[in-house]
Amino acid sequence: MAEGKNLFQVEIITPDRVFFRGDADMIEFNTADGQIGVYKDHIPLTTVLEPGVVIIHKDGEQKVAAVHAGFAEILGEKVTLLAELAEWPDEIDVSRAEAARERAEERIKTKAESLDLKRAEYALHKALIRIDVAHYR
Repeated sequence: MAEGKNLFQVEIITPDRVFFRGDADMIEFNTADGQIGVYKDHIPLTTVLEPGVVIIHKDGEQKVAAVHAGFAEILGEKVTLLAELAEWPDEIDVSRAEAARERAEERIKTKAESLDLKRAEYALHKALIRIDVAHYR
């Protein structure tokens, strides 16, 4: 349990690991309904976690990560993100993300009949998130 007056516990869990476990005074992330910022004693909420940047705030410092889809559970003293994938900036291969962005943009641009547009847009979105988060190194 978080000991500080305004701190609450944050866990980010992926199928492969406990990505982050620690205290925060605020966390920001994307949901299906838009971006949300959570402080201690937020109303209980379970929501769909959308791909995006997660920012964990504590004592004036920030930890930034890329998170790709899942679920979020918000309780008064704890926020849990169950994510498909989570990456710290130094874990992101920028050249690989740039190549994925270019492939996705090319698929969208060509508009082939067999194109799964939603899948291509999702791939582009993930690549752009990775590129954005990598700049926090």
